[in-house]
Amino acid sequence: MPEIESSASNPLPRTWGIVVRGRWWILLTATVVTLATVVALYQIPNRYTSEATLLVVPQQVPARYVTPTTETNIADALQAMTQDVLSRARLLELIDEFGLYAKERQRLAPEEVLDLMRKYIDIKPVDPASGRKDINAFKISFVAEKAALAQQVTSKLTSFFIQANLKTREDQATNTTNFLQAQLESAKSKLTVQEEKVRDFKARYLGELPEQLQGNLAIFNGAQTQLQNLENSLDRAQQQRVYLESLISGYQRLAARGVPVKSLVPGVDNARQPGPLQIAQIDLTRLQAERARLVNIDRPSHPDVIAIERQISTEQAAIESLRISGNSKAGDAHEPALTPTSATTAPVEAEDDSSITQLKSQLEANHLDIENILKSEAQQKAVISQYQNRLNLTPVREEQLAGILRDYELSKQDYADLLGKEQQSQLATSLEKQQGGEQFRLVEPPSLPDLPSSPQRIKFSLMGIGAGLFLGLVVAFVTESARPALHTTKEVSQRFGAPLVIGLPVIYTRGEKRRRSWKKAFEWMGGSVLASAIGVAEWYVFWHP
Repeated sequence: MPEIESSASNPLPRTWGIVVRGRWWILLTATVVTLATVVALYQIPNRYTSEATLLVVPQQVPARYVTPTTETNIADALQAMTQDVLSRARLLELIDEFGLYAKERQRLAPEEVLDLMRKYIDIKPVDPASGRKDINAFKISFVAEKAALAQQVTSKLTSFFIQANLKTREDQATNTTNFLQAQLESAKSKLTVQEEKVRDFKARYLGELPEQLQGNLAIFNGAQTQLQNLENSLDRAQQQRVYLESLISGYQRLAARGVPVKSLVPGVDNARQPGPLQIAQIDLTRLQAERARLVNIDRPSHPDVIAIERQISTEQAAIESLRISGNSKAGDAHEPALTPTSATTAPVEAEDDSSITQLKSQLEANHLDIENILKSEAQQKAVISQYQNRLNLTPVREEQLAGILRDYELSKQDYADLLGKEQQSQLATSLEKQQGGEQFRLVEPPSLPDLPSSPQRIKFSLMGIGAGLFLGLVVAFVTESARPALHTTKEVSQRFGAPLVIGLPVIYTRGEKRRRSWKKAFEWMGGSVLASAIGVAEWYVFWHP
């Protein structure tokens, strides 16, 4: 029983027995599979792979001088360009140019031929240097039945990628410039509209704008000062009018009584009392002093100055008239008196009439001055009202203008930003057209392969040996299972569950021993031939890969 348990727990002896008994199945199957694999491998045509390496060269001009118009990741850009290079039109162009897949084109549809060609094109990025996440190089390879053909097609593919990259970047720069130009025109139109709004607002509310506040305030204060001066002038003119009216009234009363004009004050010597000429000279002196004072305060064109100059002219004319009258009266004094009436009454009445006439002319001039002052005063009040209204509306206009100016400044800033971007884009477009931007450079030209890349005959032939051995083992085990037999005493004990009591040894006759010897010799010879066949096949594959 211990022997039975030991056999059950260790299946290696039984497995080895099956391998030994099925050795011919294993050897024959391995030989057949190996030879068939080798023959099949040499029926497959050779495929040659040509490979090229493209390096991503950064922009030649520093970015601080010319900002690139695209920041697309190289991996994304490479994927997009791959779709373009492997497009239907490009691949059909290559197939027609190099006469690819002549046999396949006779039995396959064009789309199937294109799919077949895409399987033999490989584009893969080169592992970036340590510490870099972006791609700075990638490889392009193509598989063909001839080495030169593979090299030519790979060279064409690399040129497609270089041209596609240049065209893509140039198109991106041009499209960016065109887009910015369109946006710039739109921003310019908006800015023009805002400028017109500002201009129309300032033209409409001219005089009420915030920047005119100080000027309006100065004019308002000046108008108030002028109004005060006019009021002072009006007071003086009104006082003069009352004075002249009182003089005329007094002269007229005295003349009606026959009293000489000089006898204005009773009980006082007439020679010591001032006459009309002296009164007019006093008034003239007073007016000249007043004019000098006004000139120091206001300009010569000020209404007060003009009014008082007019009064001075009137007073000077009155004085001149009084002097002429006085001279004529002095001359009359030397003439002989004709009659007592003509010597006394006539000169007095003539003098009284001349004095009253002069006073009336002064009063008329005074009335004109008062009218002019009143008109000027009305004008100044209108000016004050106008500028007072402007000053009151200035905060409102300031708030309204602030909203318009805010929109204007935003439009102006937007236009300035777009103008700067558009100029940068134009520089980038010019750089791309001169091929000074980021581009692909061929660092490893397409190779001319010496050995085929497929099929890998050594690898597949060794795999054929392994597959043949495995299949032979499977056949041996299946055959052993299909013919159950007991080959050892251990198997008998395991089969019946009891130890053997009697065992008979195998006794061979002389003829059986001779046949067994020949059989072993043939087995060794056959095994050697089969093993040699496998070795020769592998040797041929090794030297003719």
